[in-house]
Amino acid sequence: MLDLKEMFSGKKKLVGLDIGSSSIKLAEVISNPKGHYLNRFCEVPLPKGVIIDGILADASGLSSKIKEIFKVAKCANRGIVTCLAGNSVIIKKVTLEQMNEAELRDLIRDEAGKYLPFDNMDDVNYDFQILGENNYNPSQMDIIIVAAKKEIVNSFLEAATAAGQNVEIIDVAPFVLETLYGTNYEFDNEETAVLINIGASTTGINVVKGGISVFTRDFALAGNSITEAIQEKYKVTFEEAEKLKVDGMPNGTEGENTDLKNTILEFAQPICMEIERSIDYFRSTFGGEDIKQVLLAGGSARIFNLTKHLSEMLNVKTELIDPFLKINYNKKRIDVKNLENIKPVAATAIGLGLRKIGDK
Repeated sequence: MLDLKEMFSGKKKLVGLDIGSSSIKLAEVISNPKGHYLNRFCEVPLPKGVIIDGILADASGLSSKIKEIFKVAKCANRGIVTCLAGNSVIIKKVTLEQMNEAELRDLIRDEAGKYLPFDNMDDVNYDFQILGENNYNPSQMDIIIVAAKKEIVNSFLEAATAAGQNVEIIDVAPFVLETLYGTNYEFDNEETAVLINIGASTTGINVVKGGISVFTRDFALAGNSITEAIQEKYKVTFEEAEKLKVDGMPNGTEGENTDLKNTILEFAQPICMEIERSIDYFRSTFGGEDIKQVLLAGGSARIFNLTKHLSEMLNVKTELIDPFLKINYNKKRIDVKNLENIKPVAATAIGLGLRKIGDK
């Protein structure tokens, strides 16, 4: 996996910290020779305006919430693994002549303007991953480059430090579900899957072939747009609309309200159409690749009938991602009755929690 930063501080135990625009989630994943298990999972809401389009706007507000989540989770100090998303990070796939990693790093730095929208790479944290030989020209190789301004990276590092924690690894949001997918799902080198995270302000798409990313796209249309539509139509608070978005029934009622749930699904249609356009573009660009499955993560992925609706639109089997196919969990700390709700919400945090220093 790609790292924008790794600090070798001697810490061995890491926790995943998924910092979204509406909440932060902590996942402590324990790994041993028998496999992996989720030891702790905790989520606390984040006030609006702390994170805007992946950019930290209120450092003290985030520090306060980081302190809170470690206290609520009863988790001792750990090295944090987190990720950047949305407008805070640039992801670019390029094809270059075959060369070694040292030559490639020098080339990217010296000719950054050709690949990245930055004039001075001294102001940027960047990394890359060689995907392998180009399918159409064996003398060339495909590369994914990721980059973010140092001031953006440093703002998250400083907020964590102010909360008494150290950030050990900063990953890139579209690739986090790739880590989770590679740990939990069986696939061969020719199988293609689409991993989609529907967050509060950003929807991230990562198409993987043989477990390796071949196409990514983020767009600024996500769960908040659905919540705001519900809020306006039903004249409820934002918090009530958030609950209604998933529960599909107003306060004081019992049972399912199918008409209401279908209305909420209609509010999600613009996101579904953007997902469809992205996958159509991928198919046309990559020669009509056969997609095996679409896996959804994020709180808004739980909307009534969303997986069925997308399955029909895309003509591809679509389901919620399951972090627990091969990862066990601490039944004393994880509410088994709430496991189905936890799966898509915790997916990114668990993917981060799987990371180890030195991974690539």
